Amino acid sequence: MSKRATRLTVKSKGKDEPVEKLIKRFIRKTKKQGIIKELRDRRYFEKPSKIRHEKNIRIKRELEKNRKKRENKRES
Repeated sequence: MSKRATRLTVKSKGKDEPVEKLIKRFIRKTKKQGIIKELRDRRYFEKPSKIRHEKNIRIKRELEKNRKKRENKRES
């Protein structure tokens, strides 16, 4: 995880803008920057070895998925 300082500002575009729209824009920005995911990941401590292990599993799964897609395209 990165230890970066994040600045997130959401300003109202006008007096007539509803609060719900402002909240939606805020949520979109936080998702785009990955703030919510990082908070969830940091909720509990995970050993670095476990993080690496899960990362390797994710990479292997992605490679297998791509390999199967290529095989299916060749058969078609």
